[in-house]
Amino acid sequence: MQSPRFLRGPLPRWLIGLLGVATLGGPIQAAQTAPEVPALERVPGAKPRNLVFILADDHRYDALGFLGHPFLETPQLDSLARNGVLLRNAFVTTALCSPSRASILTGLYAHRHRVVDNNNPIPPGLTFFPQYLQRAGYRTAFIGKWHMGGETDAPQRGFHHWVSFRGQGEYWPDGRGTANSNCPPMRLNVDGRSVPQRGYLTDELTDYALDWLRSLPADQPFFLYLSHKAVHAEFVPAERHRGRYAGKPVPVPPTQTRHDGAPMWVQNQRNSWHGVDFAYHSRLDVAEYHRRYCETLLALDDSVGRVLDMLRERGWLDSTVVVYQGDNGFAFGEHGLIDKRSAYEESMRVPMLVQCPDLFRSGTVVTQVVANIDVAPTLLEAAGLKPPNGLDGRSFLPLARGETIPWRTGLLYEYYWERNFPHTPTLHALRGDRYKYIHVHGLWDIDELYDLQSDPAEARNLIFSPEHQPVVREMNHRLFEVLAETEGLYLPLYPDRGNSANLRRADGSPPATFPQELMRP
Repeated sequence: MQSPRFLRGPLPRWLIGLLGVATLGGPIQAAQTAPEVPALERVPGAKPRNLVFILADDHRYDALGFLGHPFLETPQLDSLARNGVLLRNAFVTTALCSPSRASILTGLYAHRHRVVDNNNPIPPGLTFFPQYLQRAGYRTAFIGKWHMGGETDAPQRGFHHWVSFRGQGEYWPDGRGTANSNCPPMRLNVDGRSVPQRGYLTDELTDYALDWLRSLPADQPFFLYLSHKAVHAEFVPAERHRGRYAGKPVPVPPTQTRHDGAPMWVQNQRNSWHGVDFAYHSRLDVAEYHRRYCETLLALDDSVGRVLDMLRERGWLDSTVVVYQGDNGFAFGEHGLIDKRSAYEESMRVPMLVQCPDLFRSGTVVTQVVANIDVAPTLLEAAGLKPPNGLDGRSFLPLARGETIPWRTGLLYEYYWERNFPHTPTLHALRGDRYKYIHVHGLWDIDELYDLQSDPAEARNLIFSPEHQPVVREMNHRLFEVLAETEGLYLPLYPDRGNSANLRRADGSPPATFPQELMRP
């Protein structure tokens, strides 16, 4: 696929910052000084498990072969579900790279850890759960995309071994296949040393992960965090996968052409940077874009298989807790949108798969709503540690073991407006087992309510339905209760950084009109 026309040639510096594209120049930052954390109380009788957490970028929940995708093949991820646990209703609490990653590492909502966008620095003193693992005697490694706190690739607290890169990185060292083609050779930060990237990034990060696993003594408890760039745009498949899905038909999502009661901001976003009419300010072929996404995901599936093979080779496979998750989803035309940020299912819902034969029955399916904020307490408990007080997430280990326990009835979602991408407003949502309520802030528009049982595609907004007004009132009340309970009744505000992708196509969709329900004679 040819790059969108705006992407041809060198990227403007403001856009490099917004997209998190890796750049060279400037010294490698020194490792952060880790704040001291207390030792956590151990769970009586619990066996500390080795831990592997594999994070994919922009992997939407249904981009898996075993879930019936029309052509995508994911045999390694399919095996995780077959031999382990599928958490069918897994979500992120903010569908944006940096906030979601901070929630994974802290167990906190974005309004509490305050990493609310991709540009601003990590607050000093923020505790990451691997720091507790280090105190408990674990060896820890972070390998891959960090993408928090601006453009830094510096080693971060909580990790003994470090391999990362600035910003978003590139699939190939020379940026081939993207608008950054023929860029200066990309480099990695390996334990504070700048070294050249040698090949295709998904494969190379996996190589570093396997080398580290090989280096560990057999009796050393460990935590590996393998954080992939894939499958972030611009999608560049490995050479062995390029063209695999050429010509495969890609169905048009029903809500791309019909979304009853869509808010005005959603209708307007259709003709924007993150809309199908003017995607990335270009004439993007969304179907071809989806095919390249699927081809790029294939190397990620290979990576999972290689990690599992190494665990098997070391004799650790049955006793290691392996978690695979996406940092957020990605829309390919649903509601007329692309990308993430919104509170719709294709944006906030992610794949989550867990395997540990010693702990979990194969083929287990968890239907309760779990989230990225649950990863930290879950992995701490798997390490035989009692999670610290004050986390927003909970350990889902009992659910994965098939136990019946009291669980959340609704999950808070939050996204804070970015001047860089002004077409998505500040959103707060409550996602329950049946209904989803979406509350818009800061502009003259309407809220949303969807019955996920009868309308899983979120095609009919029930916000004005008379029979659903009690549900609207109840969910609005509960939404603000959760925000109050978690110190979220404020809006974070930071200085502007970079320019704004605020253009529209003259011959694209016209501006939205106010809904008839708001009109008076």
